[in-house]
Amino acid sequence: MQNPPPKVCGLRLLLGMDRLSLEKHLQEKKSVLCVGLDAQLSQIPTSLPGGTRGYLRFLTEVVDATAESCVAFKPNLAFFEGLGPEGWAVFKQLCSYIRERYPRHFLIADAKRGDIGNTAEQYAAAFFEVYGCHAVTVAPYMGKDSVEPFLRHPGHWAVVLGLTSNAGSQDFQRQQLNNANYLFEEVMFRASEWGTEENLMFVIGATHPAQLLHVRKLFPRHLFLVPGVGAQGGTVEAVMHAAHTPQGGVLINASRSVLFASSGSDFAEAAATEARRLHQEMKANWKGA
Repeated sequence: MQNPPPKVCGLRLLLGMDRLSLEKHLQEKKSVLCVGLDAQLSQIPTSLPGGTRGYLRFLTEVVDATAESCVAFKPNLAFFEGLGPEGWAVFKQLCSYIRERYPRHFLIADAKRGDIGNTAEQYAAAFFEVYGCHAVTVAPYMGKDSVEPFLRHPGHWAVVLGLTSNAGSQDFQRQQLNNANYLFEEVMFRASEWGTEENLMFVIGATHPAQLLHVRKLFPRHLFLVPGVGAQGGTVEAVMHAAHTPQGGVLINASRSVLFASSGSDFAEAAATEARRLHQEMKANWKGA
């Protein structure tokens, strides 16, 4: 049975999602698929109208096509911010669409915010209360006061960057400290003291399966958001082997491989097919099944 639609107070959407509700959805569906909504306006199929009208239609059709197979959506703010005020309007419409039509799906704003004090508080209020997102990705470089404001909203989550999937993660994150810990490990240990397993999860890239297995041993109960499957070379099987738990444990993000499974007018059908394929892989590797 689906949750009721979010309560609206003016422009503010107030309903969050606790861990129990999220994990129940994962277990019922035997899916940990998160569809990343990372498309540039120039990449949408020519069969759609031009401008932001066609962009919103592309995104909502992908959402509709993949909702049956996934449990989460992750719009990347850069692609909306780059369109100016119209992009922000599309982002709000997209968030409202997801919240109203698919209230059990986890909605992550991939914003990578990382400021402090009143600024961080306003970011948290914007994404949680105005746009209705359940979670926001957060860069922890400025320390506790850049993450803590996101942890004050019941039922909402800070998704802290741990070990990212890009090649540049070697520059800082995988540098070894004097205590023999890697920098990303030290960040995660410290961040885990600021929040709990109920409101803080970590980003760990699928392109580092050995480290993913190691990190799961260090943090056996935290949820991980795992990008890097598909176009970046990570695999569902490797991620599930390394970090999946019987409760779910991970959200595996796939963006380009789903969004651009076809560049033609059949883009939605192709996205649905790819999402179903990933879902079947997740079912096949589900621990405790």
